[in-house]
Amino acid sequence: MEKLGFAMIVDEIFTRLPAKAIGCLKCVCKDFRKELSTHFFEMMHSCRIGNSLHKKYLSLSNMSIVVDDVIGGNLDVVTNKQITFPGNVDPRFLRILASLNGLLLVSSEPSCCELILWNPTTRCHKLLSVSDFCQWYVRNCDAGGMYFEETNDLKVLHIKYFF
Repeated sequence: MEKLGFAMIVDEIFTRLPAKAIGCLKCVCKDFRKELSTHFFEMMHSCRIGNSLHKKYLSLSNMSIVVDDVIGGNLDVVTNKQITFPGNVDPRFLRILASLNGLLLVSSEPSCCELILWNPTTRCHKLLSVSDFCQWYVRNCDAGGMYFEETNDLKVLHIKYFF
């Protein structure tokens, strides 16, 4: 029997795994992290998951995430999972500004003083220190955005509305 190549394992096996398993595989070794972090892999994984018959619908309820299966257009409640929100902030005070590849850019309200980058899948978050965010962000007018630069650096955008 021929040895399976690394590319075949990535293309045929890893692209079919759920996001949580991919997150764990990124911690195995540098080669896995490098390969599983490429834009090509992310697009392949998204296409495979998007074509899957096993779709999930996630919704927030108090301090838990409700995971529902979508079967023939109908919702079937599967599980409730307790999660910790970033910085132990009550979810009523979190405002989602942007999302990209599973990452959420959120601000804590009502004062909107903290800008947080959060990965709900891994439950990790990072407080972004933007000293003038509170002063310049207008809740009902401005928007946020994120993108990856060519150097694979995540960039956070503050999109101002001028009237």
